[in-house]
Amino acid sequence: MKYFEEAKQIWKNHVPKNGQSDIVEGELIRTVERLRYEAQVNGNINWDEGFEMFCDYIWNSLNDDSTFDNKVLEQIKVDINILLDYDSPYLDDDLYDRITDHIVEWSIAHKGPIKREKDPKQYR
Repeated sequence: MKYFEEAKQIWKNHVPKNGQSDIVEGELIRTVERLRYEAQVNGNINWDEGFEMFCDYIWNSLNDDSTFDNKVLEQIKVDINILLDYDSPYLDDDLYDRITDHIVEWSIAHKGPIKREKDPKQYR
């Protein structure tokens, strides 16, 4: 992971012990870690629309051609599609770490932290 220390600081400062973050970067990292945990620990046994919403949130946030070139955007999309294949849980860290690096890059480009409204539909 290229931005481990930066991601750790976002986690420490913007991811609450329970519930959603009120900062985009915090929520994105919380989302990636929830997806990682569900796949690696639970084998996606609890997969439901809440996890699909996580994938949508990542894509909707990072799908930013002012921050990422087409090659990076395509990699993010491929990674998210792999996560969405919940019948085949992705167990290696590389994909989750790569998305987390892109979150930090997005935050740097947007001079974060960026405030967000919590999603009342997201229960995970």
